Amino acid sequence: MSERIVMRTGESLVAGGPPFTAAEPEVVIGELDGPVGTALATLTGDQAAGHSKVFAILDTDIQVRPVTLMVSKVTVKSSAYTNILMGTVQAAIANGVLDAVRAGDIPKDKANDLGIICSVWLNPGAATEPNLDHKALFEIHRKAMAQAIHKAMNNEPSIDWLLENQDKVTHKYYQRGLDGKL
Repeated sequence: MSERIVMRTGESLVAGGPPFTAAEPEVVIGELDGPVGTALATLTGDQAAGHSKVFAILDTDIQVRPVTLMVSKVTVKSSAYTNILMGTVQAAIANGVLDAVRAGDIPKDKANDLGIICSVWLNPGAATEPNLDHKALFEIHRKAMAQAIHKAMNNEPSIDWLLENQDKVTHKYYQRGLDGKL
């Protein structure tokens, strides 16, 4: 794929694991010399209390390519939450990026030219769960990240699918509201 990737977006939800392990990353992917690169640089320098932005790393001092900036969707309020987000989940996001490169969703020859911004959701209950399954948490976030990238790079769901299924899909929390279960 030699075409210019200005901006692609995707999301994925992977749930059904042990308590507090669900993942729902949202990604923006694009060339570093375009709007995604500008946003990535701006976000990196615009740190905010409770919403730190950090690069996805395999371990300290090992940043992945394409450069991936994690942004928490939840206000970070405890060191326990920080340690899970900036440990297990950060490593999972990094591995999901590399899985996407390995799968061909991100062209390997563009690994140094693209940037990814990932909004990360980690259930706040993870910080207080004494038996949190870190292996499941890692695998679920890794899978969700790779899926979000796949969807972004393949423009999924397609507009044709969306138009065909618009009236067949009901947002689950809207349905819970209708059912009086919110």
